Amino acid sequence: MMAEPCINPRYEEALVFAAGQLDRLVTRHPDQFPMYTRSGVWNLDGESWTNWCEGFLGGQLWLLYQHSGDEIWRVRAEHYSRLIEPRKLDRNVHDLGFLFWSTYKRWYDLTGVPAINEVLIQAGRTMGLRFKEKGQYMCSFLAEDSLFIDIMMNVGIVFYAAQQSKDAELESIALRHCLTTRRALVRGDGSTAHEGIFDLGSGEFLRQSTQQGWRADSAWARGQAWALYGFGTVYGLTGDERFLETAEACARFYMERTPAHGVPPNDWDEPHPAYAYESSAAAIAASGLLNLAKLTHDWGRARLYRDYALKILDTLCTPEFLADQTPSWEGILKHGMYHQRKGLGVDESVMWGEYFFLEALYKVLHE
Repeated sequence: MMAEPCINPRYEEALVFAAGQLDRLVTRHPDQFPMYTRSGVWNLDGESWTNWCEGFLGGQLWLLYQHSGDEIWRVRAEHYSRLIEPRKLDRNVHDLGFLFWSTYKRWYDLTGVPAINEVLIQAGRTMGLRFKEKGQYMCSFLAEDSLFIDIMMNVGIVFYAAQQSKDAELESIALRHCLTTRRALVRGDGSTAHEGIFDLGSGEFLRQSTQQGWRADSAWARGQAWALYGFGTVYGLTGDERFLETAEACARFYMERTPAHGVPPNDWDEPHPAYAYESSAAAIAASGLLNLAKLTHDWGRARLYRDYALKILDTLCTPEFLADQTPSWEGILKHGMYHQRKGLGVDESVMWGEYFFLEALYKVLHE
């Protein structure tokens, strides 16, 4: 068996740098949840489009505590987690997994406190209320006829709530949503559409669409990363081989279409893209590929996924992406993208990119 490659010393350096950046953020702007930077400075009052990111700051604080064991990060992580607890009842977004999996799930896994678990269960139940019986999907925040690929990263909390509370109907909702997403948004080549549109009267699937990609029939990079990570998570929760097959198909597409350094543009099909990089998609893909390396049944593919994830992280730890050599930059990871069409967080640091970058580094160093 081949020896494991040496771990890049930049991974530890990146976490040290991240700790300094996050310390400054929570000290200078207590109880704030910025989503993206503007010219490298955290934008505290910019347009958000939707309110989906509050879990990623607390999640990073939990990761720093798990990595370092320093109690200051635990105190901060608990505080920022408590700030979002009321959102366990929020029916306006499809993102409760993003909020609570990164915060309360880590908290519960460390403590086993039942009250913390109840927050997770309630968030999953609330998320399940988005289900449309006609159409068999949980709708996006945008409209009742809209299904987003992003929801694959949130449906895990519905499965979790169902399994913890032994709610067979809730688990059926989560399963049917995933099957609909697999059928409607994942194409034969493993690429994904951002959005699907349904007829509310009949439940008929009408067409693929996009809010953040180049075209309805193109491949938006962050959505692709959501899919390879999300379908893998669902396989881990259900053991249903269909979801592993889908996750691996999405992973193959990502690896085949992305340049050798591992960081895609915002959309692979955009001709002459204005911005070469979407680092948050790369960070999500790296973390999702590390998961797939443990989930796949094939040793060769496992090694391929892990090696590709390390290649992404090696790239993200270079000065082009890691902001440790960019004075006055307040974020951690440069060249992220929120919403190119709306001009929000374009070529900036974005909070989910920071979270999944730290999560991937933590997995390599500790798991």
